[in-house]
Amino acid sequence: MNITQKVSVIIPCFNESEGLLLFYKDLKSHLPEKYHYEVIFVNDGSADNTLEVIKELRQNDSSVHFISFSRNFGHQNALKAGFDMASGNCAICLDADLQHPPKLIPQLMEKWEEGFESVVTKRIDHDSISGFKKLTSRMFYQLTNRLSDVKLENGVADFRLLDRKVLDALKSFSENQIFLRAVIQWLGFKQCVISYKAGERVAGDSKYTLKKMLSFALSGITAFSIKPLRFSIYLGLLFAALSFLYGVYALAVFLFTNNALPGWTSILMSVLFIGGLNLLMLGIIGEYLGKLFIENKKRPNYIIAETDLRMHD
Repeated sequence: MNITQKVSVIIPCFNESEGLLLFYKDLKSHLPEKYHYEVIFVNDGSADNTLEVIKELRQNDSSVHFISFSRNFGHQNALKAGFDMASGNCAICLDADLQHPPKLIPQLMEKWEEGFESVVTKRIDHDSISGFKKLTSRMFYQLTNRLSDVKLENGVADFRLLDRKVLDALKSFSENQIFLRAVIQWLGFKQCVISYKAGERVAGDSKYTLKKMLSFALSGITAFSIKPLRFSIYLGLLFAALSFLYGVYALAVFLFTNNALPGWTSILMSVLFIGGLNLLMLGIIGEYLGKLFIENKKRPNYIIAETDLRMHD
């Protein structure tokens, strides 16, 4: 490795203007001097003056570049845009809230120099993270790993380094609801994992609400597995068998005893339960059909309203 090597640093931003300057200073202080850099900020439809702050940084630093979306397309698509536009021999992506510590970048690059093509980070939560947040995060990975064909380590983050080979492979993906953590794991290449302790959020609030986490998990599961569909088949067969046995029992009671009960409670409970189960199974099937419907439209992952970069072949 030498000075001719170029490194792309990709930072997705959504309403990050309050702490962006602090992040930028910290980032620049931890970039090894033996490489060329392009620092790509991806403005994901921010409602504050994030784009203006980025443009000010651009005026004072020629290595800073920006991509600005026409609206909010989501964190994963912001990362995908950065990967698509990056021209470096490798790319490092991290968030702008300093929970992904820039001081870890030299360690990521050391692993790249050793020959690793995908260097992934694994988050260790700091003490200020609430118990509820830790629980939901752990449940997210457990649920994803149980139902998906791609296995993710608990705490794996979107803070990573990817070699040019991986970036080129990612360009072939055009999934509307892309789940990059699983996609990168699925791609293979020579991978390693580095643990880090998450930093304190420098400003603002977390963009990942419980609702977004559930949606994120659902996207990951349905993108890489049909296990939920198979689960619905097995569950349907189980209850069909139980219903058959109960039917045989009810018929025997009616024909051979005088204990047949005329009450409606058991019937109503059975109907409601089976009806709810049917709706659940239809919901699972509908989720997959909905993804097919969306993907079949072949709409772009994002719309760029403004940028000073161009797409690289």
